[in-house]
Amino acid sequence: MIEVTETAIETDRLRQSLFNPGAGGFCVFEGWVRNENEGREVQRLEYEAHEPLVISEGNKVLAEARAQFPYLEARCVHRTGMLEIGDLAVWVGVASAHRDEAFKACRYIIDELKQRLPIWKKEHYVGGDSGWVNCERCAAHGQQ
Repeated sequence: MIEVTETAIETDRLRQSLFNPGAGGFCVFEGWVRNENEGREVQRLEYEAHEPLVISEGNKVLAEARAQFPYLEARCVHRTGMLEIGDLAVWVGVASAHRDEAFKACRYIIDELKQRLPIWKKEHYVGGDSGWVNCERCAAHGQQ
């Protein structure tokens, strides 16, 4: 299951929702808002998403991960809106019978989500200016 939310991500609730008595391994990735990127001081981030495509493509990613690394349970939540330094922007959790599948599935999921989902990040810099992150790369990719 994948979700998009404008509210704070509740990690305890998510972790509990993935409990499975057959799980011997559990892996989590948390992406936090940091105060610097590529030498620029970041004040906050703003995320926008095309939610219907995030859900459909995100569920495809979870299905691909399950086919490759047969996990028992997995969830992903991504924030949208304005986020402050230290806020949790994305959470991925995977429960599996063994730790190796949990690690590999979690890594696969976050890597694919960052590449494939229509979620855009705007950095607001100290000093007042702002910019969308990696938009030049996205535009170049769309022209190929």
